[in-house]
Amino acid sequence: MDCKLKAKHCGGCPLLGLDYSAQLKQKEDKVRALVGRYGPVDPIRGMAEPWHYRNKVISTFAPAAGGKLTSGIYAANSHKVLPVESCLLQDEVLDKTMEAVRAAANACRYQPYNEDKGTGLLRHCLLRRGVATGQVMVVLVTAQPVLPGAKNFVKALLAEAEKRGVTVTTVVQNLNSRKTSVVLGEAEKVLYGKGYILDTLCGRTYALSPRSFYQVNPVQTEVLYGLAVEAAQLTGREVVLDAYCGIGTIGLTAAGQAKQVVGVELNRDAVQDAIGNARHNGVKNARFFAADATRWISEAAQEGERADVIFMDPPREGSTPQFLQSVVQMAPRRVVYVSCNPETLARDLALLTQKGYRVDRSTPVDMFPHTEHIEVVCALSRVDAGGKKHAGRRSGKG
Repeated sequence: MDCKLKAKHCGGCPLLGLDYSAQLKQKEDKVRALVGRYGPVDPIRGMAEPWHYRNKVISTFAPAAGGKLTSGIYAANSHKVLPVESCLLQDEVLDKTMEAVRAAANACRYQPYNEDKGTGLLRHCLLRRGVATGQVMVVLVTAQPVLPGAKNFVKALLAEAEKRGVTVTTVVQNLNSRKTSVVLGEAEKVLYGKGYILDTLCGRTYALSPRSFYQVNPVQTEVLYGLAVEAAQLTGREVVLDAYCGIGTIGLTAAGQAKQVVGVELNRDAVQDAIGNARHNGVKNARFFAADATRWISEAAQEGERADVIFMDPPREGSTPQFLQSVVQMAPRRVVYVSCNPETLARDLALLTQKGYRVDRSTPVDMFPHTEHIEVVCALSRVDAGGKKHAGRRSGKG
């Protein structure tokens, strides 16, 4: 499929010129080369329709002709903003929503932020859509705490969105006055609606706030989490640790098949979301803690805490040796490692397989078609000194 932005060095879809089946083969081959030495690698799980899958959009504002503003994404390896009217990866409803945001911002005569001079008002716009619910969030990131004529902006935005067949559910102003490439600041003000939207994933409903971590491809996330819970082989009697749990999506997906779920996450906002999501879904066997995952599991292991299954979904830099050593000390019968970086996955598997665990299988999942990113679900089981898989024991904690 042709994209006009590619000729302008967009850089967002480096594999766009490659046939999709060839993309999948390239990614599967990479995973096999990196982690195949530790255990079998299943065929990659691709998408039937690998287009318009992103339920989250971040658009950066920039000057346009006639004193107006436009918005788009940075060209590859630069801070030049390429205006974007539509994108082959973005949810088409969000393309229309961003059109409405630009129209309303221009009607209010807002000026884009100039990062060199430190002048102007609008920095970015973050959009989210609950694909299952149809709810749409607009987050306007400003460099100044006051949004002049905020009520008029909201009124104009709702009208412009309605013209395009879009119903905006909530509008939030986020203040980011720092000199940084980080999109969102800490302070927020709800301008319209409740400040969050709802979406449904794997049978659970989640409240998504502006800073919630939530996978951007809902179709493949169902595949990813389905594989992860399947790999855990839960019977309803297990104590499960969900490390790097975010807003609790993996743990809450598994909760119906477990005795108890304990989630650990450093981001306090995400933990509050996780607690609220458990309550909203009527899940009573899940607890969530705001703590550094490495420190928390190290202390728990030293105190003799045990888990039957550990889910771990670390950031791109992977886990830490201390965390992995604590996993070994806890001695779960199964570890399910959800990785967004096969290089760091391979590094961490080297340690786990030296410490009494065996890789049963790794399954690549194409969460981000037309990009080079790959997710992998890796299932490991504990083995005894003779090399046999450990049947495990049920934890009495709960």
